[in-house]
Amino acid sequence: GFFQCYAVEVDVKDASNATCLYAKWMMRFLIKYETNSSDYKNTTLNLSSSVTHNGSVCGNDTQAALLAVQFGEGHSWSINFTKTNETYQGDFISFTYNTNDTAVFPDAKRKGPITIVVKDRMRPVQLNNVFVCHNTDSFEAENVTQIFWNVTVQAFVQNGTIGKKESRCRADTPTSAPTVPPTIANITTASTTTLSPAPTTAPTPVENPDTGNYSLKSGNKTCLLATLGLQLNVSQDKPLLININPKTTSADGACGNTTATLKLNDGNSTLISF
Repeated sequence: GFFQCYAVEVDVKDASNATCLYAKWMMRFLIKYETNSSDYKNTTLNLSSSVTHNGSVCGNDTQAALLAVQFGEGHSWSINFTKTNETYQGDFISFTYNTNDTAVFPDAKRKGPITIVVKDRMRPVQLNNVFVCHNTDSFEAENVTQIFWNVTVQAFVQNGTIGKKESRCRADTPTSAPTVPPTIANITTASTTTLSPAPTTAPTPVENPDTGNYSLKSGNKTCLLATLGLQLNVSQDKPLLININPKTTSADGACGNTTATLKLNDGNSTLISF
């Protein structure tokens, strides 16, 4: 099946109405919580279509920059950035989820907001550079796995102009699609992005799909294996049949204690998530 996620875009302005902090990214959360019957359930928390960025701060040489968003029924997420000489980097990520949201946490034993804080693993980025990471990254702590992808961020923006030079994360390959510098004004938008498997020009398969072998690692250990041939039948005005070619398909994702996510990208921006 297909699921819908939301891309969040935040453009923070300073007192002179110049951009000082910019970010656009996608994220979701896998959460394990205790029920009133003392057993545990797994749930997924996605961003809603309405996101605010109250409390975001530009930052300067002595004060950290803060990117903060709020969404859904009392959920929030933030990251602060610190500047050292000619570089900046993410410092701590704080995530608060509200178990009073019964649509996401039915029958939760503990009620109210729960906050976890993790250290960001982002490497230092040169000032005037944009940090870009299309591949999936994740953090796991206190029964919560935070998953991020399609990340573009620049803190301590100079002269209100987003940098044109990119600093890529380790997981991205040199052939990853380039990022277009943003031109959005001082707004927060939550644009709908449907993770649909149909590329712009779909091939016409004439036979069964080839079988591919895919794997994920957690540290030095393999945590997920998958062997499958995959054909997508997309229902629309004119049905599409699409074979996923294992020779051009890369595997990405994250493994947690109780959940795992496998994402397949066939090089044509086709993203399938299991």
